[in-house]
Amino acid sequence: MRKFLLFLSIIAVFSSNIHAQEDNTNKIPKRIYTTKKLIQKPIIDGDVSDAAWDVVEWSSDFTEKDPDEGTDPAHQTMFKVMYDDKYLYVALRAWDANPELIQQRLSRRDGFAGDRINVIIDSYHDKRTAFVFTTTAAGVKGEEFASQNGENWDDSWNPIWYTDAKVDDKGWTAEMKIPFSQLRFGKAKEQIWGFNVNRTIFRLQERSLWQRIPNDQAGFISEAGELHGLKDLKAQKQLEIQPFTVMQYDKYPPEAGNPFRTGSDFKFNAGLDAKIGITNDLTLDLTVNPDFGQVEADPGAIALDGFQIFFREQRPFFVENSNIFDYEFANGRDNLFYSRRIGRNPHRSANLAFGEYANEPQNSRILGAAKFSGKTRDGWSIGVLESVTGNEFAEIREVNGDTREEIVEPLTNYFVTRVQKDFNERNSFIGGIFTATNRHLDGNFNELHKAAYSGGIDFQHNWHNRDYYLDGNVIMSHVLGSTEAITQTQTTLRHNFQRVDATHVSVDPNKTSLTGTGGRLELGKNGGGNWRFNGGAIWRSPELELNDVGFLRRTDEIIQFGNLSYLWQVPTETYRNINARFEQGSFYDFQGNLNRIRFEIRGEVNWINNWSTDGGYGMSTHFYDNFFLRGGPRFRRPNTGFAYLFINSDRSKMFSFTVGYSNRHSQENVTSRDRFVIRTNYQPFDAFSMSLNVEYANLYDATQYVTETNFNSDARYILGEIQNQTLTTTLRLNYSFTPNISLQFYGQPFISKGQFTNLNYVVNPIANSINDRISIYDANQISTQNDSYLIDENRDGTTDYSFENPDFSFVQLQTNLVARWEYIPGSELFFVWARGSVGSVDPANDLVDSVSNQVFEAPANDTFLIKATYRFAR
Repeated sequence: MRKFLLFLSIIAVFSSNIHAQEDNTNKIPKRIYTTKKLIQKPIIDGDVSDAAWDVVEWSSDFTEKDPDEGTDPAHQTMFKVMYDDKYLYVALRAWDANPELIQQRLSRRDGFAGDRINVIIDSYHDKRTAFVFTTTAAGVKGEEFASQNGENWDDSWNPIWYTDAKVDDKGWTAEMKIPFSQLRFGKAKEQIWGFNVNRTIFRLQERSLWQRIPNDQAGFISEAGELHGLKDLKAQKQLEIQPFTVMQYDKYPPEAGNPFRTGSDFKFNAGLDAKIGITNDLTLDLTVNPDFGQVEADPGAIALDGFQIFFREQRPFFVENSNIFDYEFANGRDNLFYSRRIGRNPHRSANLAFGEYANEPQNSRILGAAKFSGKTRDGWSIGVLESVTGNEFAEIREVNGDTREEIVEPLTNYFVTRVQKDFNERNSFIGGIFTATNRHLDGNFNELHKAAYSGGIDFQHNWHNRDYYLDGNVIMSHVLGSTEAITQTQTTLRHNFQRVDATHVSVDPNKTSLTGTGGRLELGKNGGGNWRFNGGAIWRSPELELNDVGFLRRTDEIIQFGNLSYLWQVPTETYRNINARFEQGSFYDFQGNLNRIRFEIRGEVNWINNWSTDGGYGMSTHFYDNFFLRGGPRFRRPNTGFAYLFINSDRSKMFSFTVGYSNRHSQENVTSRDRFVIRTNYQPFDAFSMSLNVEYANLYDATQYVTETNFNSDARYILGEIQNQTLTTTLRLNYSFTPNISLQFYGQPFISKGQFTNLNYVVNPIANSINDRISIYDANQISTQNDSYLIDENRDGTTDYSFENPDFSFVQLQTNLVARWEYIPGSELFFVWARGSVGSVDPANDLVDSVSNQVFEAPANDTFLIKATYRFAR
């Protein structure tokens, strides 16, 4: 801890020196637009010549943001704003001397393609969050909720509003009609809102802003201009009800003798979503029996290290306003709330006797869920989520024809509450979170936690025009259950209490609870001048457990980190901007062992021709892994270097691409990995676009973990030299008939295969050389039988132990075709066809042939789905 405090002291001294050298005295004054109440209502058709707009004046004088900040844009932009009792109206005029070059790219809602204008409204005026309404030159609408002062943009927000656009001989125009019920604001005689307008000229990759924000300024929402003149607004309490119906037909290969797999199924489902404005600041979201049938499938992935893989949330109810509930307490994915735990696949499978069949649920049914969220005028951000998933049963057909039910998932209640309070003129906040998971075990499921609780406090303070910040959080977890459940938790890979050489942790089979802590403390400079830096520490205690309703990959870790960047922000004849960055980290465990030192140098260049390059090199030294042998002793990894280079072409062109290569290599050639990436996007005409992404990775590791066994009462940790090849191809086709009618295709074949040679066992896990760490089985020690390896370690002619052949080849195909029609704002009709298959093939087969066989020859499951929603709103 003394080293860490010394490090923060050095950072503080350095920041004061930079502060003195780069004192930002040229504060950009706030622009103000004063609106007026309309006299007559305009027709929202994209034509701004309507006389109704004459009640207010145009505002212009936009300033370029990218690429040449602070200069006049290639073409100016103008806007007007007026209002009535229920709506805010915005007129936009985007001048362009070459209207034939305007990019009118059609896409579905939130496509954000082509020329576009964003209207950014901070109606809370908290200088950290904003509602963003986007109209493209093709009339496609998009919406985002911006948070973290512009660091996070959430396009899952889906309000009801109205817009249209037209291209003419002077450029293009657009009109917006935004209901006040879709915004959030407090009570005041005259509202003062943060306000900005951002225009993107796609072919030039140029952005310009009404309120100038210099590139060296920290923050974005906080630096917006202001909208005045909104007087005597009455709260428009939101009420929206959206019922849905789903008809689904599944066709799949029948399974002989299985009464539950006859070859086809038909299902009908119905549910309800609702949004109720409790106040004009706070909203209650409800869902009953939600359906996620049209949600895109998760990408294929294989975890060779044994840790859990993070998949992003894609279900609309949980995605919307997710920023309010977010509590990422450490760098990476670790979070106290991971909504994919709700409605997860059941913990158990049916216990079947020979000749029995089961119909098992794929997910836990969400009986109901509610969210209460919003932000008050005085700076309180509030989020409360309550959800219940029901008992899940597998239906089992016995040999004699009778049926029985077997519970595979218990009734579970999930509760999350999150609060934050702004103060110090919105430059600081303090917040907290509490989560609770409670299961109705009813004397069953001894392997599960009966209850799990977590909580945390977070804070941030910004000063000197938000250039400098101090940020941090502290969390605690507490889980309760049977001795079986808590013992199982202690021995999971992320905790590893059974590690044989650990002196600070050990498995206690009598425990019925576990309490742990974690947190992060960070100090840095985020704006002003050309220098940026930050440094701090992260910790996760061995006892920390979040995975009942959160996401935690590993524990028992203390990380010290520091980063230093220099920015070239003024364009030249060669580049637009450059970011050079140095990163450093040291990793310890709670026993005090230094497990790794990591360095990385990276650079990002945006070239003047709109291309960009991203490359870097790094090194990990003093590398030990507490988890590598999965309960065994610390294992020494070789010093490892890595390098990468990615090149991106101009996205404004009809055809654009990314090509990339990364390499990992180590001392003594213990491990190496080559990864190749090709991403392409092609839009031959405005209504159609396609993208093809191909990734291929080839991994060699002489010490890939295989299994653990025993020899003469001693543990044997079996490793092998693996060649793991992974190929992922993702194709997307999009055709938009209108901004509200689209057809989309998604297809992704994925294969990962691993073949092992030079099987070996650990001799001295922390030896300096790989030759001393492992011993490779010779021909007299190893033989095969029935796809298993038989080991005669002492060469006495008797098998000492055996294990299964670890070779694998996993192939997965996912495709779907979605037709979407938003027939009135907020109401949609979906027609979906999905096709998928999963299989294992001979690892000796060629990689491409295995994928081809899975796509064109392997039996697949087909799903046909029709979903209709209707949104009642007032």
